[in-house]
Amino acid sequence: MIGTRHRLGALLGLAALSSTALAQAPTPPPPPLPYGPAISLDTARQCAAAARDAATRNQWLMVVTIVDPGGHEVLVERMDNAQFGSVEPARQKAYTAVAFRRSTKVFEDMVASGGAALRILRLPDALPIEGGIPIVDDGRIIGAVGTSGGSAQQDGVVAQACIDALSK
Repeated sequence: MIGTRHRLGALLGLAALSSTALAQAPTPPPPPLPYGPAISLDTARQCAAAARDAATRNQWLMVVTIVDPGGHEVLVERMDNAQFGSVEPARQKAYTAVAFRRSTKVFEDMVASGGAALRILRLPDALPIEGGIPIVDDGRIIGAVGTSGGSAQQDGVVAQACIDALSK
């Protein structure tokens, strides 16, 4: 009888722990934004102009790439005298942002945290450096912008200028 009570008590204790754990479990993240129709060339040009203006104001030489929801280039601009080595990173940042439906800054922060997050370094064509941001219209991803040429933070400022201009 004592053994049965002990087992019953243990089971009740486990049930209480389980319900406490469930009550403390974090809520799952919202579903990712769906993809929408491709960004138009005119909208891509507006994005690039805003990014270029931000770069010029700060005297940064940048490459700006805008891709559609499939990661295909819609527009690439390399400012006069910008290093040609920034063309491919700008493309990769835009591709990463649209393929994984989040800013490349998220990946940069994951890499900085180390540990298991370093697995993202094996994602093909993913560039975990700030400067890539999805372009969202009416709750759907229509493309992404990727910038390169300055520090990661500078690239992020220039990419955000595109997003800010399109949200007006």
